Amino acid sequence: MTSRIGDMVVDCADPELMARFWSEALGYRIFARDDTGVAIRGATTSPDILFIRVPEPKTVKNRLHYDICPTDRSQADELERLLALGARRSTTIIGSGSWIVLEDPEGNEFCLMSKQIPAEPAPFHEL
Repeated sequence: MTSRIGDMVVDCADPELMARFWSEALGYRIFARDDTGVAIRGATTSPDILFIRVPEPKTVKNRLHYDICPTDRSQADELERLLALGARRSTTIIGSGSWIVLEDPEGNEFCLMSKQIPAEPAPFHEL
């Protein structure tokens, strides 16, 4: 027997902001929200991502981060799209030729990779 990741949990100050950013970035949909946070889900068996409100701010580099890959455009074009959604280039961590280190609206690092992968199926409607 083995285990599978059911949810990935991101501590944050503003779950709505983070859910909107990441659902747009990944083509996911918001499928649940309550007093503690907001959850997003892809159309496949990818783990759900839960954004949970916590009182303390992010203070150090993430120990775990997302590597995201463009699905239908170049890395440069996807970079422009993510920056328009609210991402920013990291000023503390430098990427390489095959990845660019970015930060989401709350400063969590993630990498935009140069390789392309197939897109998720079309997202469901948001709540």
